[in-house]
Amino acid sequence: MIDLVIDQRRKDLGGFEVGRVLPYARRRMVGPFIFFDHMGPARFDPGFPGNVDVRPHPHIGLSTLSYLFDGQMTHRDSVGAVQEIKPGEVNWMTAGKGITHSERFEHLRGHGGQMDGIQAWLALPEAQEEIDPSFVHFGTGDLVTHAEEDGLKAVLIAGEAFGAKSKVPVHSPLFYVHWTLPAGARGQLPAEYSERAAYVARGEVEVDGHTYGEGKMLVFAPGQPVLFTGVTDAIVMLLGGEPVGERFIEWNFVSSSKDRIEQAKADWRAGRMKLPDADDGEFIPLPGDPPPEANPMS
Repeated sequence: MIDLVIDQRRKDLGGFEVGRVLPYARRRMVGPFIFFDHMGPARFDPGFPGNVDVRPHPHIGLSTLSYLFDGQMTHRDSVGAVQEIKPGEVNWMTAGKGITHSERFEHLRGHGGQMDGIQAWLALPEAQEEIDPSFVHFGTGDLVTHAEEDGLKAVLIAGEAFGAKSKVPVHSPLFYVHWTLPAGARGQLPAEYSERAAYVARGEVEVDGHTYGEGKMLVFAPGQPVLFTGVTDAIVMLLGGEPVGERFIEWNFVSSSKDRIEQAKADWRAGRMKLPDADDGEFIPLPGDPPPEANPMS
C-alpha cells in the first residue's frame, strides 16, 4: 500500500526555515505536484528583520499554490496582483510563459505571531507551459468543506475529490485536500487517481498498522483505497493526480525542455522579465550570480 515514505529536509531560506519534501531523489513528482514545502512552523516577534521576506523572483511552466494554517503574508506579482493571504485561503498563481512575484511578511513584522503553511508547485501540461500568466485568490467561503460525525473535516483546496470539485482553475486532473482528524477519527483516501500521497503536517496518524508523525509524506501504490486513523489530533494534506510527464527543475523554473530553462535563466539575468509594479525595488539574482549593485530591471 505505502510505496515510499519521504521525510522533510529542513532548509534555511535566509531567516525562515522550511521543510522540503518534493522534489525527492527517489520520487520527483506525485501527479503534477513537483515541489512541496512546509513553511515553518515558526514564531516571530514583532520587528523581525526583512531578510525573512521572499524578494521578487521569477517562475515559468508551473502554478504555485499557497495555503496557510497560521499567519499571514502578502503576494505581489508582475500581472498586477497584490493579495494578502490568511489561514484557510488559497493563492493560485500560474506562471506559464513567465511571471515574477514576491512574498512578504508585513503583518507578522508589525504584530508578531505564528507562521505555518504549505507552498506547492504544480507542473503545467506540456501544451500549456507557455500560457499567459495569471493570479486568482479564493477565500474560505469559496472552498468546499465536508464534516463527518467523528469530527473529521475535509477542505477541498484544488481539483476534484470525494465527489466535489474546487473552484480553483487547475490545468490537469488532480486533488489537494486539507484533512483535520481528531484522535480516533477515521478517513479513507479513495483509489481514483493513479498517483497519491499524504503529508502529515501536524500530529500522528496510523496507516496500515504503522504510525507516522509530522513532516512525513506517504506515497501510495495505485489501485487500493487507504484508511487513516488519527493517533493524536492531526492535520493531513492529501495530494496527487495524473502524471504530466517528465519535467526539469532548476531554481524557480520548471519545464519539459532544458533549453527553455536556459532561456528563462538568460532572460532573468538580462532583466527581460518584468518585476511586480508594487515591489520593483529589489530582486533575487540567479544563483551563482553576484549581488546586483543596482537594479537593472527597475
